[in-house]
Formats: sequence, structure tokens, C-alpha cells
Amino acid sequence: MEPAPVSPPPEDFLLRLYVTGVTPRSARAIANIKQICEEHLEGHYALEVVDLYQQPQLGRGEQIIAAPTLIKELPLPLRRIIGDLSSTERVLVGLDLRRKD
Repeated sequence: MEPAPVSPPPEDFLLRLYVTGVTPRSARAIANIKQICEEHLEGHYALEVVDLYQQPQLGRGEQIIAAPTLIKELPLPLRRIIGDLSSTERVLVGLDLRRKD
């Protein structure tokens, strides 16, 4: 018997979530993206959470106009998702993990 071909690992994702302080909306966005990442990316991601109150210069550099905002930096193309990330399907489409029907 030949060994089954090994599928290549999924690409690593570099994600940055911009939030504004310790608000319910920020906490919900953090919890939602962590759950989505654990379920769909299984260790193939790096997630950085940036509090715009503590590091406002980072928000200006990325031209963040609303928070929470998730930016998918890698793999390309760059994507932005605004909101508390409660729509899993919308987030998966934004991360290019699902096709938009």
C-alpha cells in the first residue's frame, strides 16, 4: 500500500484586531475572532489585538475609522472587516475561507 498523500498545511494568517478599550463590543469582537480562528485556522494564525486608546498612532497608520476593525494582512489580499465579528459566515468570507454565494 502506498501512503496517502499529505495535504499541504493551510497558509498562515496574520490578523490584527483594532478595538477601543474594554467595552462589551470590544470584548465580543475579541471572543468571536478567537473562536473563529480556533475552529477554522487551527494554529495557523497570529492574532494581535490593538487597543486604540493605548496606541492611537497605530490606528492612524492603518487609517482605522471604526472599531472594532479586523485586518487580514496575510495571506494577501489585505482585507478589512468592521464590526463585532458576530456573523461567522461574513468573517469567513472576509478571510477568504468561504466563497460568497
